[in-house]
This record gives sequence, C-alpha cells and structure tokens, in this order.
Amino acid sequence: MNNYLISEAVGDIAGSVYEFGRKRAKDQSKVKIFAPGVRFTDDTVMTFACAEALLDGADPGEVMWRRGREHPTVGFGGMFRRWLASPSPRPYGSFGNGSAMRVSAAGWLAGSEEECVRMATGTALPTHDHPEGVKGAVATALAVWHLRQGADKQFIRDEVLNRYYPMWAGRSYADIVPGYRFDPTCEGSVGPAIISFIESSDYEDCIRKAIALGGDADTLAAIAGPMAYAYYGEMPQPLVERALEMLPGWMLEVSARLDERVNGGK
Repeated sequence: MNNYLISEAVGDIAGSVYEFGRKRAKDQSKVKIFAPGVRFTDDTVMTFACAEALLDGADPGEVMWRRGREHPTVGFGGMFRRWLASPSPRPYGSFGNGSAMRVSAAGWLAGSEEECVRMATGTALPTHDHPEGVKGAVATALAVWHLRQGADKQFIRDEVLNRYYPMWAGRSYADIVPGYRFDPTCEGSVGPAIISFIESSDYEDCIRKAIALGGDADTLAAIAGPMAYAYYGEMPQPLVERALEMLPGWMLEVSARLDERVNGGK
C-alpha cells in the first residue's frame, strides 16, 4: 500500500463542495466525486501538518501553526483563524471535529495501541484540549490503527464506536441519514463517519456515504476515508491521481515520507 495520507485528502476534496447550503447531499447516488469547484481544505492542510510533525518528532502545534499560515484561505474556522493569528497560540478548549479530521497519521504510524493514543492526543492538544476534542482524535486514530492490524468491522463497532460513542453504536446508516444535520463537534461527527465506513462496500462507497449524510461533508469524508483505505487496502487510482495533482509540493513530500516510514517498518 501507498498514499496513506491521500485517503484523507480524497475525502476532503470530494466533500468540499457539499459542505454548505443547497449543495448538501442526502442521496449518495447523486454525490459526484470531484465535482466542479472541489479543492483541498483546512482538513488536508492540518492532516499533512500533523503527519509532518509526527514524522519529525516535532511539536504538532508549531507545525500546524506554520503550515496553516501558509494556507490562510482554505476554510479555517473562526477560532482556529484566531489561533493562527496569535504570535503565541494557546489551546482554546475546542471539542470540534478538527481534532478528528487531522489525526489519521497517528493510526498509520503508531507501532502499538498505546503509541497511537499518545500520538493522537498530541495532535489534539494544541487546540482541542477539551476532553471531547481529545476523545475524537483518539477514537479516529484507533479505528485506523486497529484496521491496519486486521480488525474487522464488528470489532470497530464494538471496541471503538461503542466504547467512545455509545449513543451511535446501535444505529444504522439508514436510520441516521434522514435526520442528520450539520454538526461540527467530535461527538456529532466521528460516530456517523465510523458508521459510514462500517456500512460501506468499498472506499468510494464510504466517501459517498459520508458526504451524503448531509452535514460537514468534507470533514466526515476525511475522517472516514482513512478507515476505508485501512480496511479495503485500495482506492480508485483516478481519484488518487487527481488528488495528487491538486496538492502542493510540501504535502507530496510528506506523503512520500510517511509511505516510506509505514512500509519500511513492516
């Protein structure tokens, strides 16, 4: 396998035009992957920044701050923009889904469950130091990590979804999609993203399901995409190639370095 981080980027890019207003989707058959106007957003910038920090053993907050300031127009939320503007940024108690959408590198890189939790926590704390913010990062990273180890979907439902988000554990995709609304919190995003993965048939189907929830589409797909790749082991090559074409050089370098680290450690 290669292009581990691209599994997040494809989801983010595909969902970017469905996040707001009339373009929100509720029918996955009408979701067009890479519709006109798609772009990578803050989800991808922060995912690659966290990966870079973990690869270098650097402070995730410092790398996120530096890389975020290089891409000021990719859709950062108001509180995060203020964090980026500060010369001395401090955590601000967020429990938003930003901690979950940027954490997949911890799931790919960790050598143990304990290391995965530590890495995920480290990527959350610079901004999302609320317990729910940390929990969202940990649950997402652990789902990826366990799937890399060969866990099946029932394990993810029992040991990740039920453990961290029991309010979602007994629900199906068909049950939640009609009433699901935009919810930028970890509690309102990570569970539905996991359910989108669990009920998917392949990587692209997972992305479509996450987008068709009709909520924070790019982030839901960014959270679910790495889980699907870890489980299915493949992504449609045209989607990978299109995403690679859209990313700046520093992200391509980080992606290649992470691939080498993950594959070299096997």
